[in-house]
Amino acid sequence: MTHGNPPATPPRSTLVVTAHAGDFVWRAGGAIALAAARGEKVTIACLTFGERGESAKAWREGRKLDEIKAIRRDEAERAAATLGAEVRFFDAGDYPLTATPELTDRLVQVYRDTQPDVVLTHPVDDPYNGDHPAANRMALQARVLAQAIGYPGPGEIIGAPPVFYFEPHQPEMSGFRPQVLLDITEVWETKRGAMECLGAQRHLWDYYSDLAVRRGVQLKRNAGPNLGLAHKTMAEAYMRPYPQIAKELA
Repeated sequence: MTHGNPPATPPRSTLVVTAHAGDFVWRAGGAIALAAARGEKVTIACLTFGERGESAKAWREGRKLDEIKAIRRDEAERAAATLGAEVRFFDAGDYPLTATPELTDRLVQVYRDTQPDVVLTHPVDDPYNGDHPAANRMALQARVLAQAIGYPGPGEIIGAPPVFYFEPHQPEMSGFRPQVLLDITEVWETKRGAMECLGAQRHLWDYYSDLAVRRGVQLKRNAGPNLGLAHKTMAEAYMRPYPQIAKELA
């Protein structure tokens, strides 16, 4: 009897829910690049282009709204491609980004379509940018709704993928306390290349490069002395809102 090959296991899936076109690069570009390098599928749900509140350089140059949107979309597409991810734009409008049932429903469909094993998004608090907490609320609500068999819409329900909050711009003012330090040294140049796609926010290139160095120092301090880490280790910081599930403590 001839037996067919067993169905191939689909690659792991990461979903990133981000308020603006640049957020996924500054805050989670290393995690995205690492996942893509492992052959995993990474999908970025980009809720806005950051056209009003995160594109000051273009406004000062006299650009119009539609032109700024096009600039930011092009930057985000090139950055996502550099990292190895797919980006889906919602064009929901920023400053303010308003959480609506319709927008949440669109996110539910993305969850069911991508079946994520991991979700990355903004933390709950950010007193400097209300769009980030709004993205957080919709990301978490959509995750729950996508699990509900009675919630209408196409696609299979999802499980309960772990959620990681990436670091906000002002962590000490946003209640952010690093719980996970991710070593991104091997993909740092990829992340830096993606950052350099974001010409509208060039002032942040060095800020987030310096942050990766500082988090790398903290990673080495918490990893022990003999793990063979690079002399200059680069890292990203994350928080976990839900318990870690484990069969042993590690």
